[in-house]
Amino acid sequence: MCTITLWENAPGLDLALSPDVPALTPYLLDTPEPRPAVIVCPGGGYSCRVDREGEPIARWLNSLGLHALVLTYRVKPYKYPYPVLDGQRAVKVVRHQAERLGIVPDRIGILGFSAGGHLASTVATHFDEYESPALDAVDAVSCRPDFAILCYAVIDMATSFAHRGSAVNLLGEDASPAMLEKFSNARRVTPNTPPCYLWHSAGDTAVPVANSLHFADALARNGVPFGLHVYPGGRHGWGHGWNGDDACSWRESCEEWLRLAGILQPKSV
Repeated sequence: MCTITLWENAPGLDLALSPDVPALTPYLLDTPEPRPAVIVCPGGGYSCRVDREGEPIARWLNSLGLHALVLTYRVKPYKYPYPVLDGQRAVKVVRHQAERLGIVPDRIGILGFSAGGHLASTVATHFDEYESPALDAVDAVSCRPDFAILCYAVIDMATSFAHRGSAVNLLGEDASPAMLEKFSNARRVTPNTPPCYLWHSAGDTAVPVANSLHFADALARNGVPFGLHVYPGGRHGWGHGWNGDDACSWRESCEEWLRLAGILQPKSV
């Protein structure tokens, strides 16, 4: 299937800044029955999008029986609100086109790595703050995802464990304390935040594990179902097997959570 552009004329789009147009690349299963879907947000510090966190993850999701769509969202030199708008609009587009795509409209998740995890956690906690006027029928549907998967995610932008590069690239070098607080997403969790699965490496020095721990604590305090897996050692970007030394079992742990959450069917005995 062809790439799905998010808007006919995307707000703020300037091809002189970047050739990237906000879009979804679909990896859809050939099945007659509607299936849940996951929007994949590769990481890259809001300065790029890492290829190994795109198509390979979509193919893995397909192996679980899930549709997947990899998001091309705007990065540097674009700043807020455009990456966030792209993430929110992606959920709206998938939900609006769910019947045509063979997707269960109330089983649409978002998955992100590192800064893509920040984008995913922002969509999961700021879905009631869509900072664009309604432009078409797509904007009439909700941008709240039904679940989120956050992989060594940047969560905080205001404390000692914030990822400074992501904060600067998204909000600017001179972002106000109020804006840094606003996008420190553990502080945005409410009882209406969707269920989440998080994983992180305790040895991550680029995006400290405190990001995931604080978000999980906020989910627990608000009664939101979640799963959390912290691996000893490791480093940032660990868990892909792309360089021969990543053996963690996050895929298996995530699959188990998806089954326990009712997004995947239980394995037959």
